[in-house]
Amino acid sequence: MTDVDDKKRVLITGASRGLGAAMAEAMAADGWHVIALARTLGALEELDDRIKAKGGSATLAAMDISKDDAMRHLCRGIHDRWGHLDLWVHTAIHAPPMSPADHIALKDWDKCVAINIRATGVLIPMVAPLLLAAPARATALFIDDTMTGHKFMGAYGASKAAQMALAQSWAREAEKTGPRVMVEAAAPMPTALRARFYPGEDRKKLTPCASEAARLKALL
Repeated sequence: MTDVDDKKRVLITGASRGLGAAMAEAMAADGWHVIALARTLGALEELDDRIKAKGGSATLAAMDISKDDAMRHLCRGIHDRWGHLDLWVHTAIHAPPMSPADHIALKDWDKCVAINIRATGVLIPMVAPLLLAAPARATALFIDDTMTGHKFMGAYGASKAAQMALAQSWAREAEKTGPRVMVEAAAPMPTALRARFYPGEDRKKLTPCASEAARLKALL
């Protein structure tokens, strides 16, 4: 086997920037092989450069998480190559423009449902067998958000809450059978998502993504 085949493997959905990218770099630096999924190939290639510069390894998957066939292809490819996953970190999310609840555009509703809710619901049964096939108990990590329920965040907040409901149900269902399912709230970070909701915020007061990734990695 190659060195990559000897490593533990983590699938990070939403890996091109923000917390997902920081988690990818943190896990790679700790000796994991990272399977990094995002829509933007250029951002994934930049992530790959940073990982390789520190001696890590990654497989890039430039895919739309809301496309069922693409996700099936990805999961089948992981199964055929390695047989299992040791960890899944789900950070993929869509944040629409801020809007009052009675003015949310239908296209924004549809995209929030497709990415934040439906894609999560489709991926769980695809990824679960890969986690259950791991030689040691594997983990799925979902990131909660304390911004849900705030003014003008109805579409994001409602779809994020639904995503968390899925994860929390799975966590309770899998307590005895596995995999371990963790739902962790993240500290406020200077991400593009947060900047959309708080454009005038002093970003220097926020927790760096790398620091939050290190905290979450320690929990794993």
